[in-house]
Amino acid sequence: IFEMKNKVTEEIKKKAINGKLPCPVARKLAKELSVSYKEVGRAADELNIKITDCELGCF
Repeated sequence: IFEMKNKVTEEIKKKAINGKLPCPVARKLAKELSVSYKEVGRAADELNIKITDCELGCF
């Protein structure tokens, strides 16, 4: 579990631009890593990265 959390955090850091991560990118990341949207959202919050351009209210 800890290893997966690190992977999620690592990928968010790679994909975030200026402290922001577009919702479609966040959803794709969750799917690719087989984790919930909630897990991606939580990791983004911990990194102080804002999810933007939200389409479905998932985060």
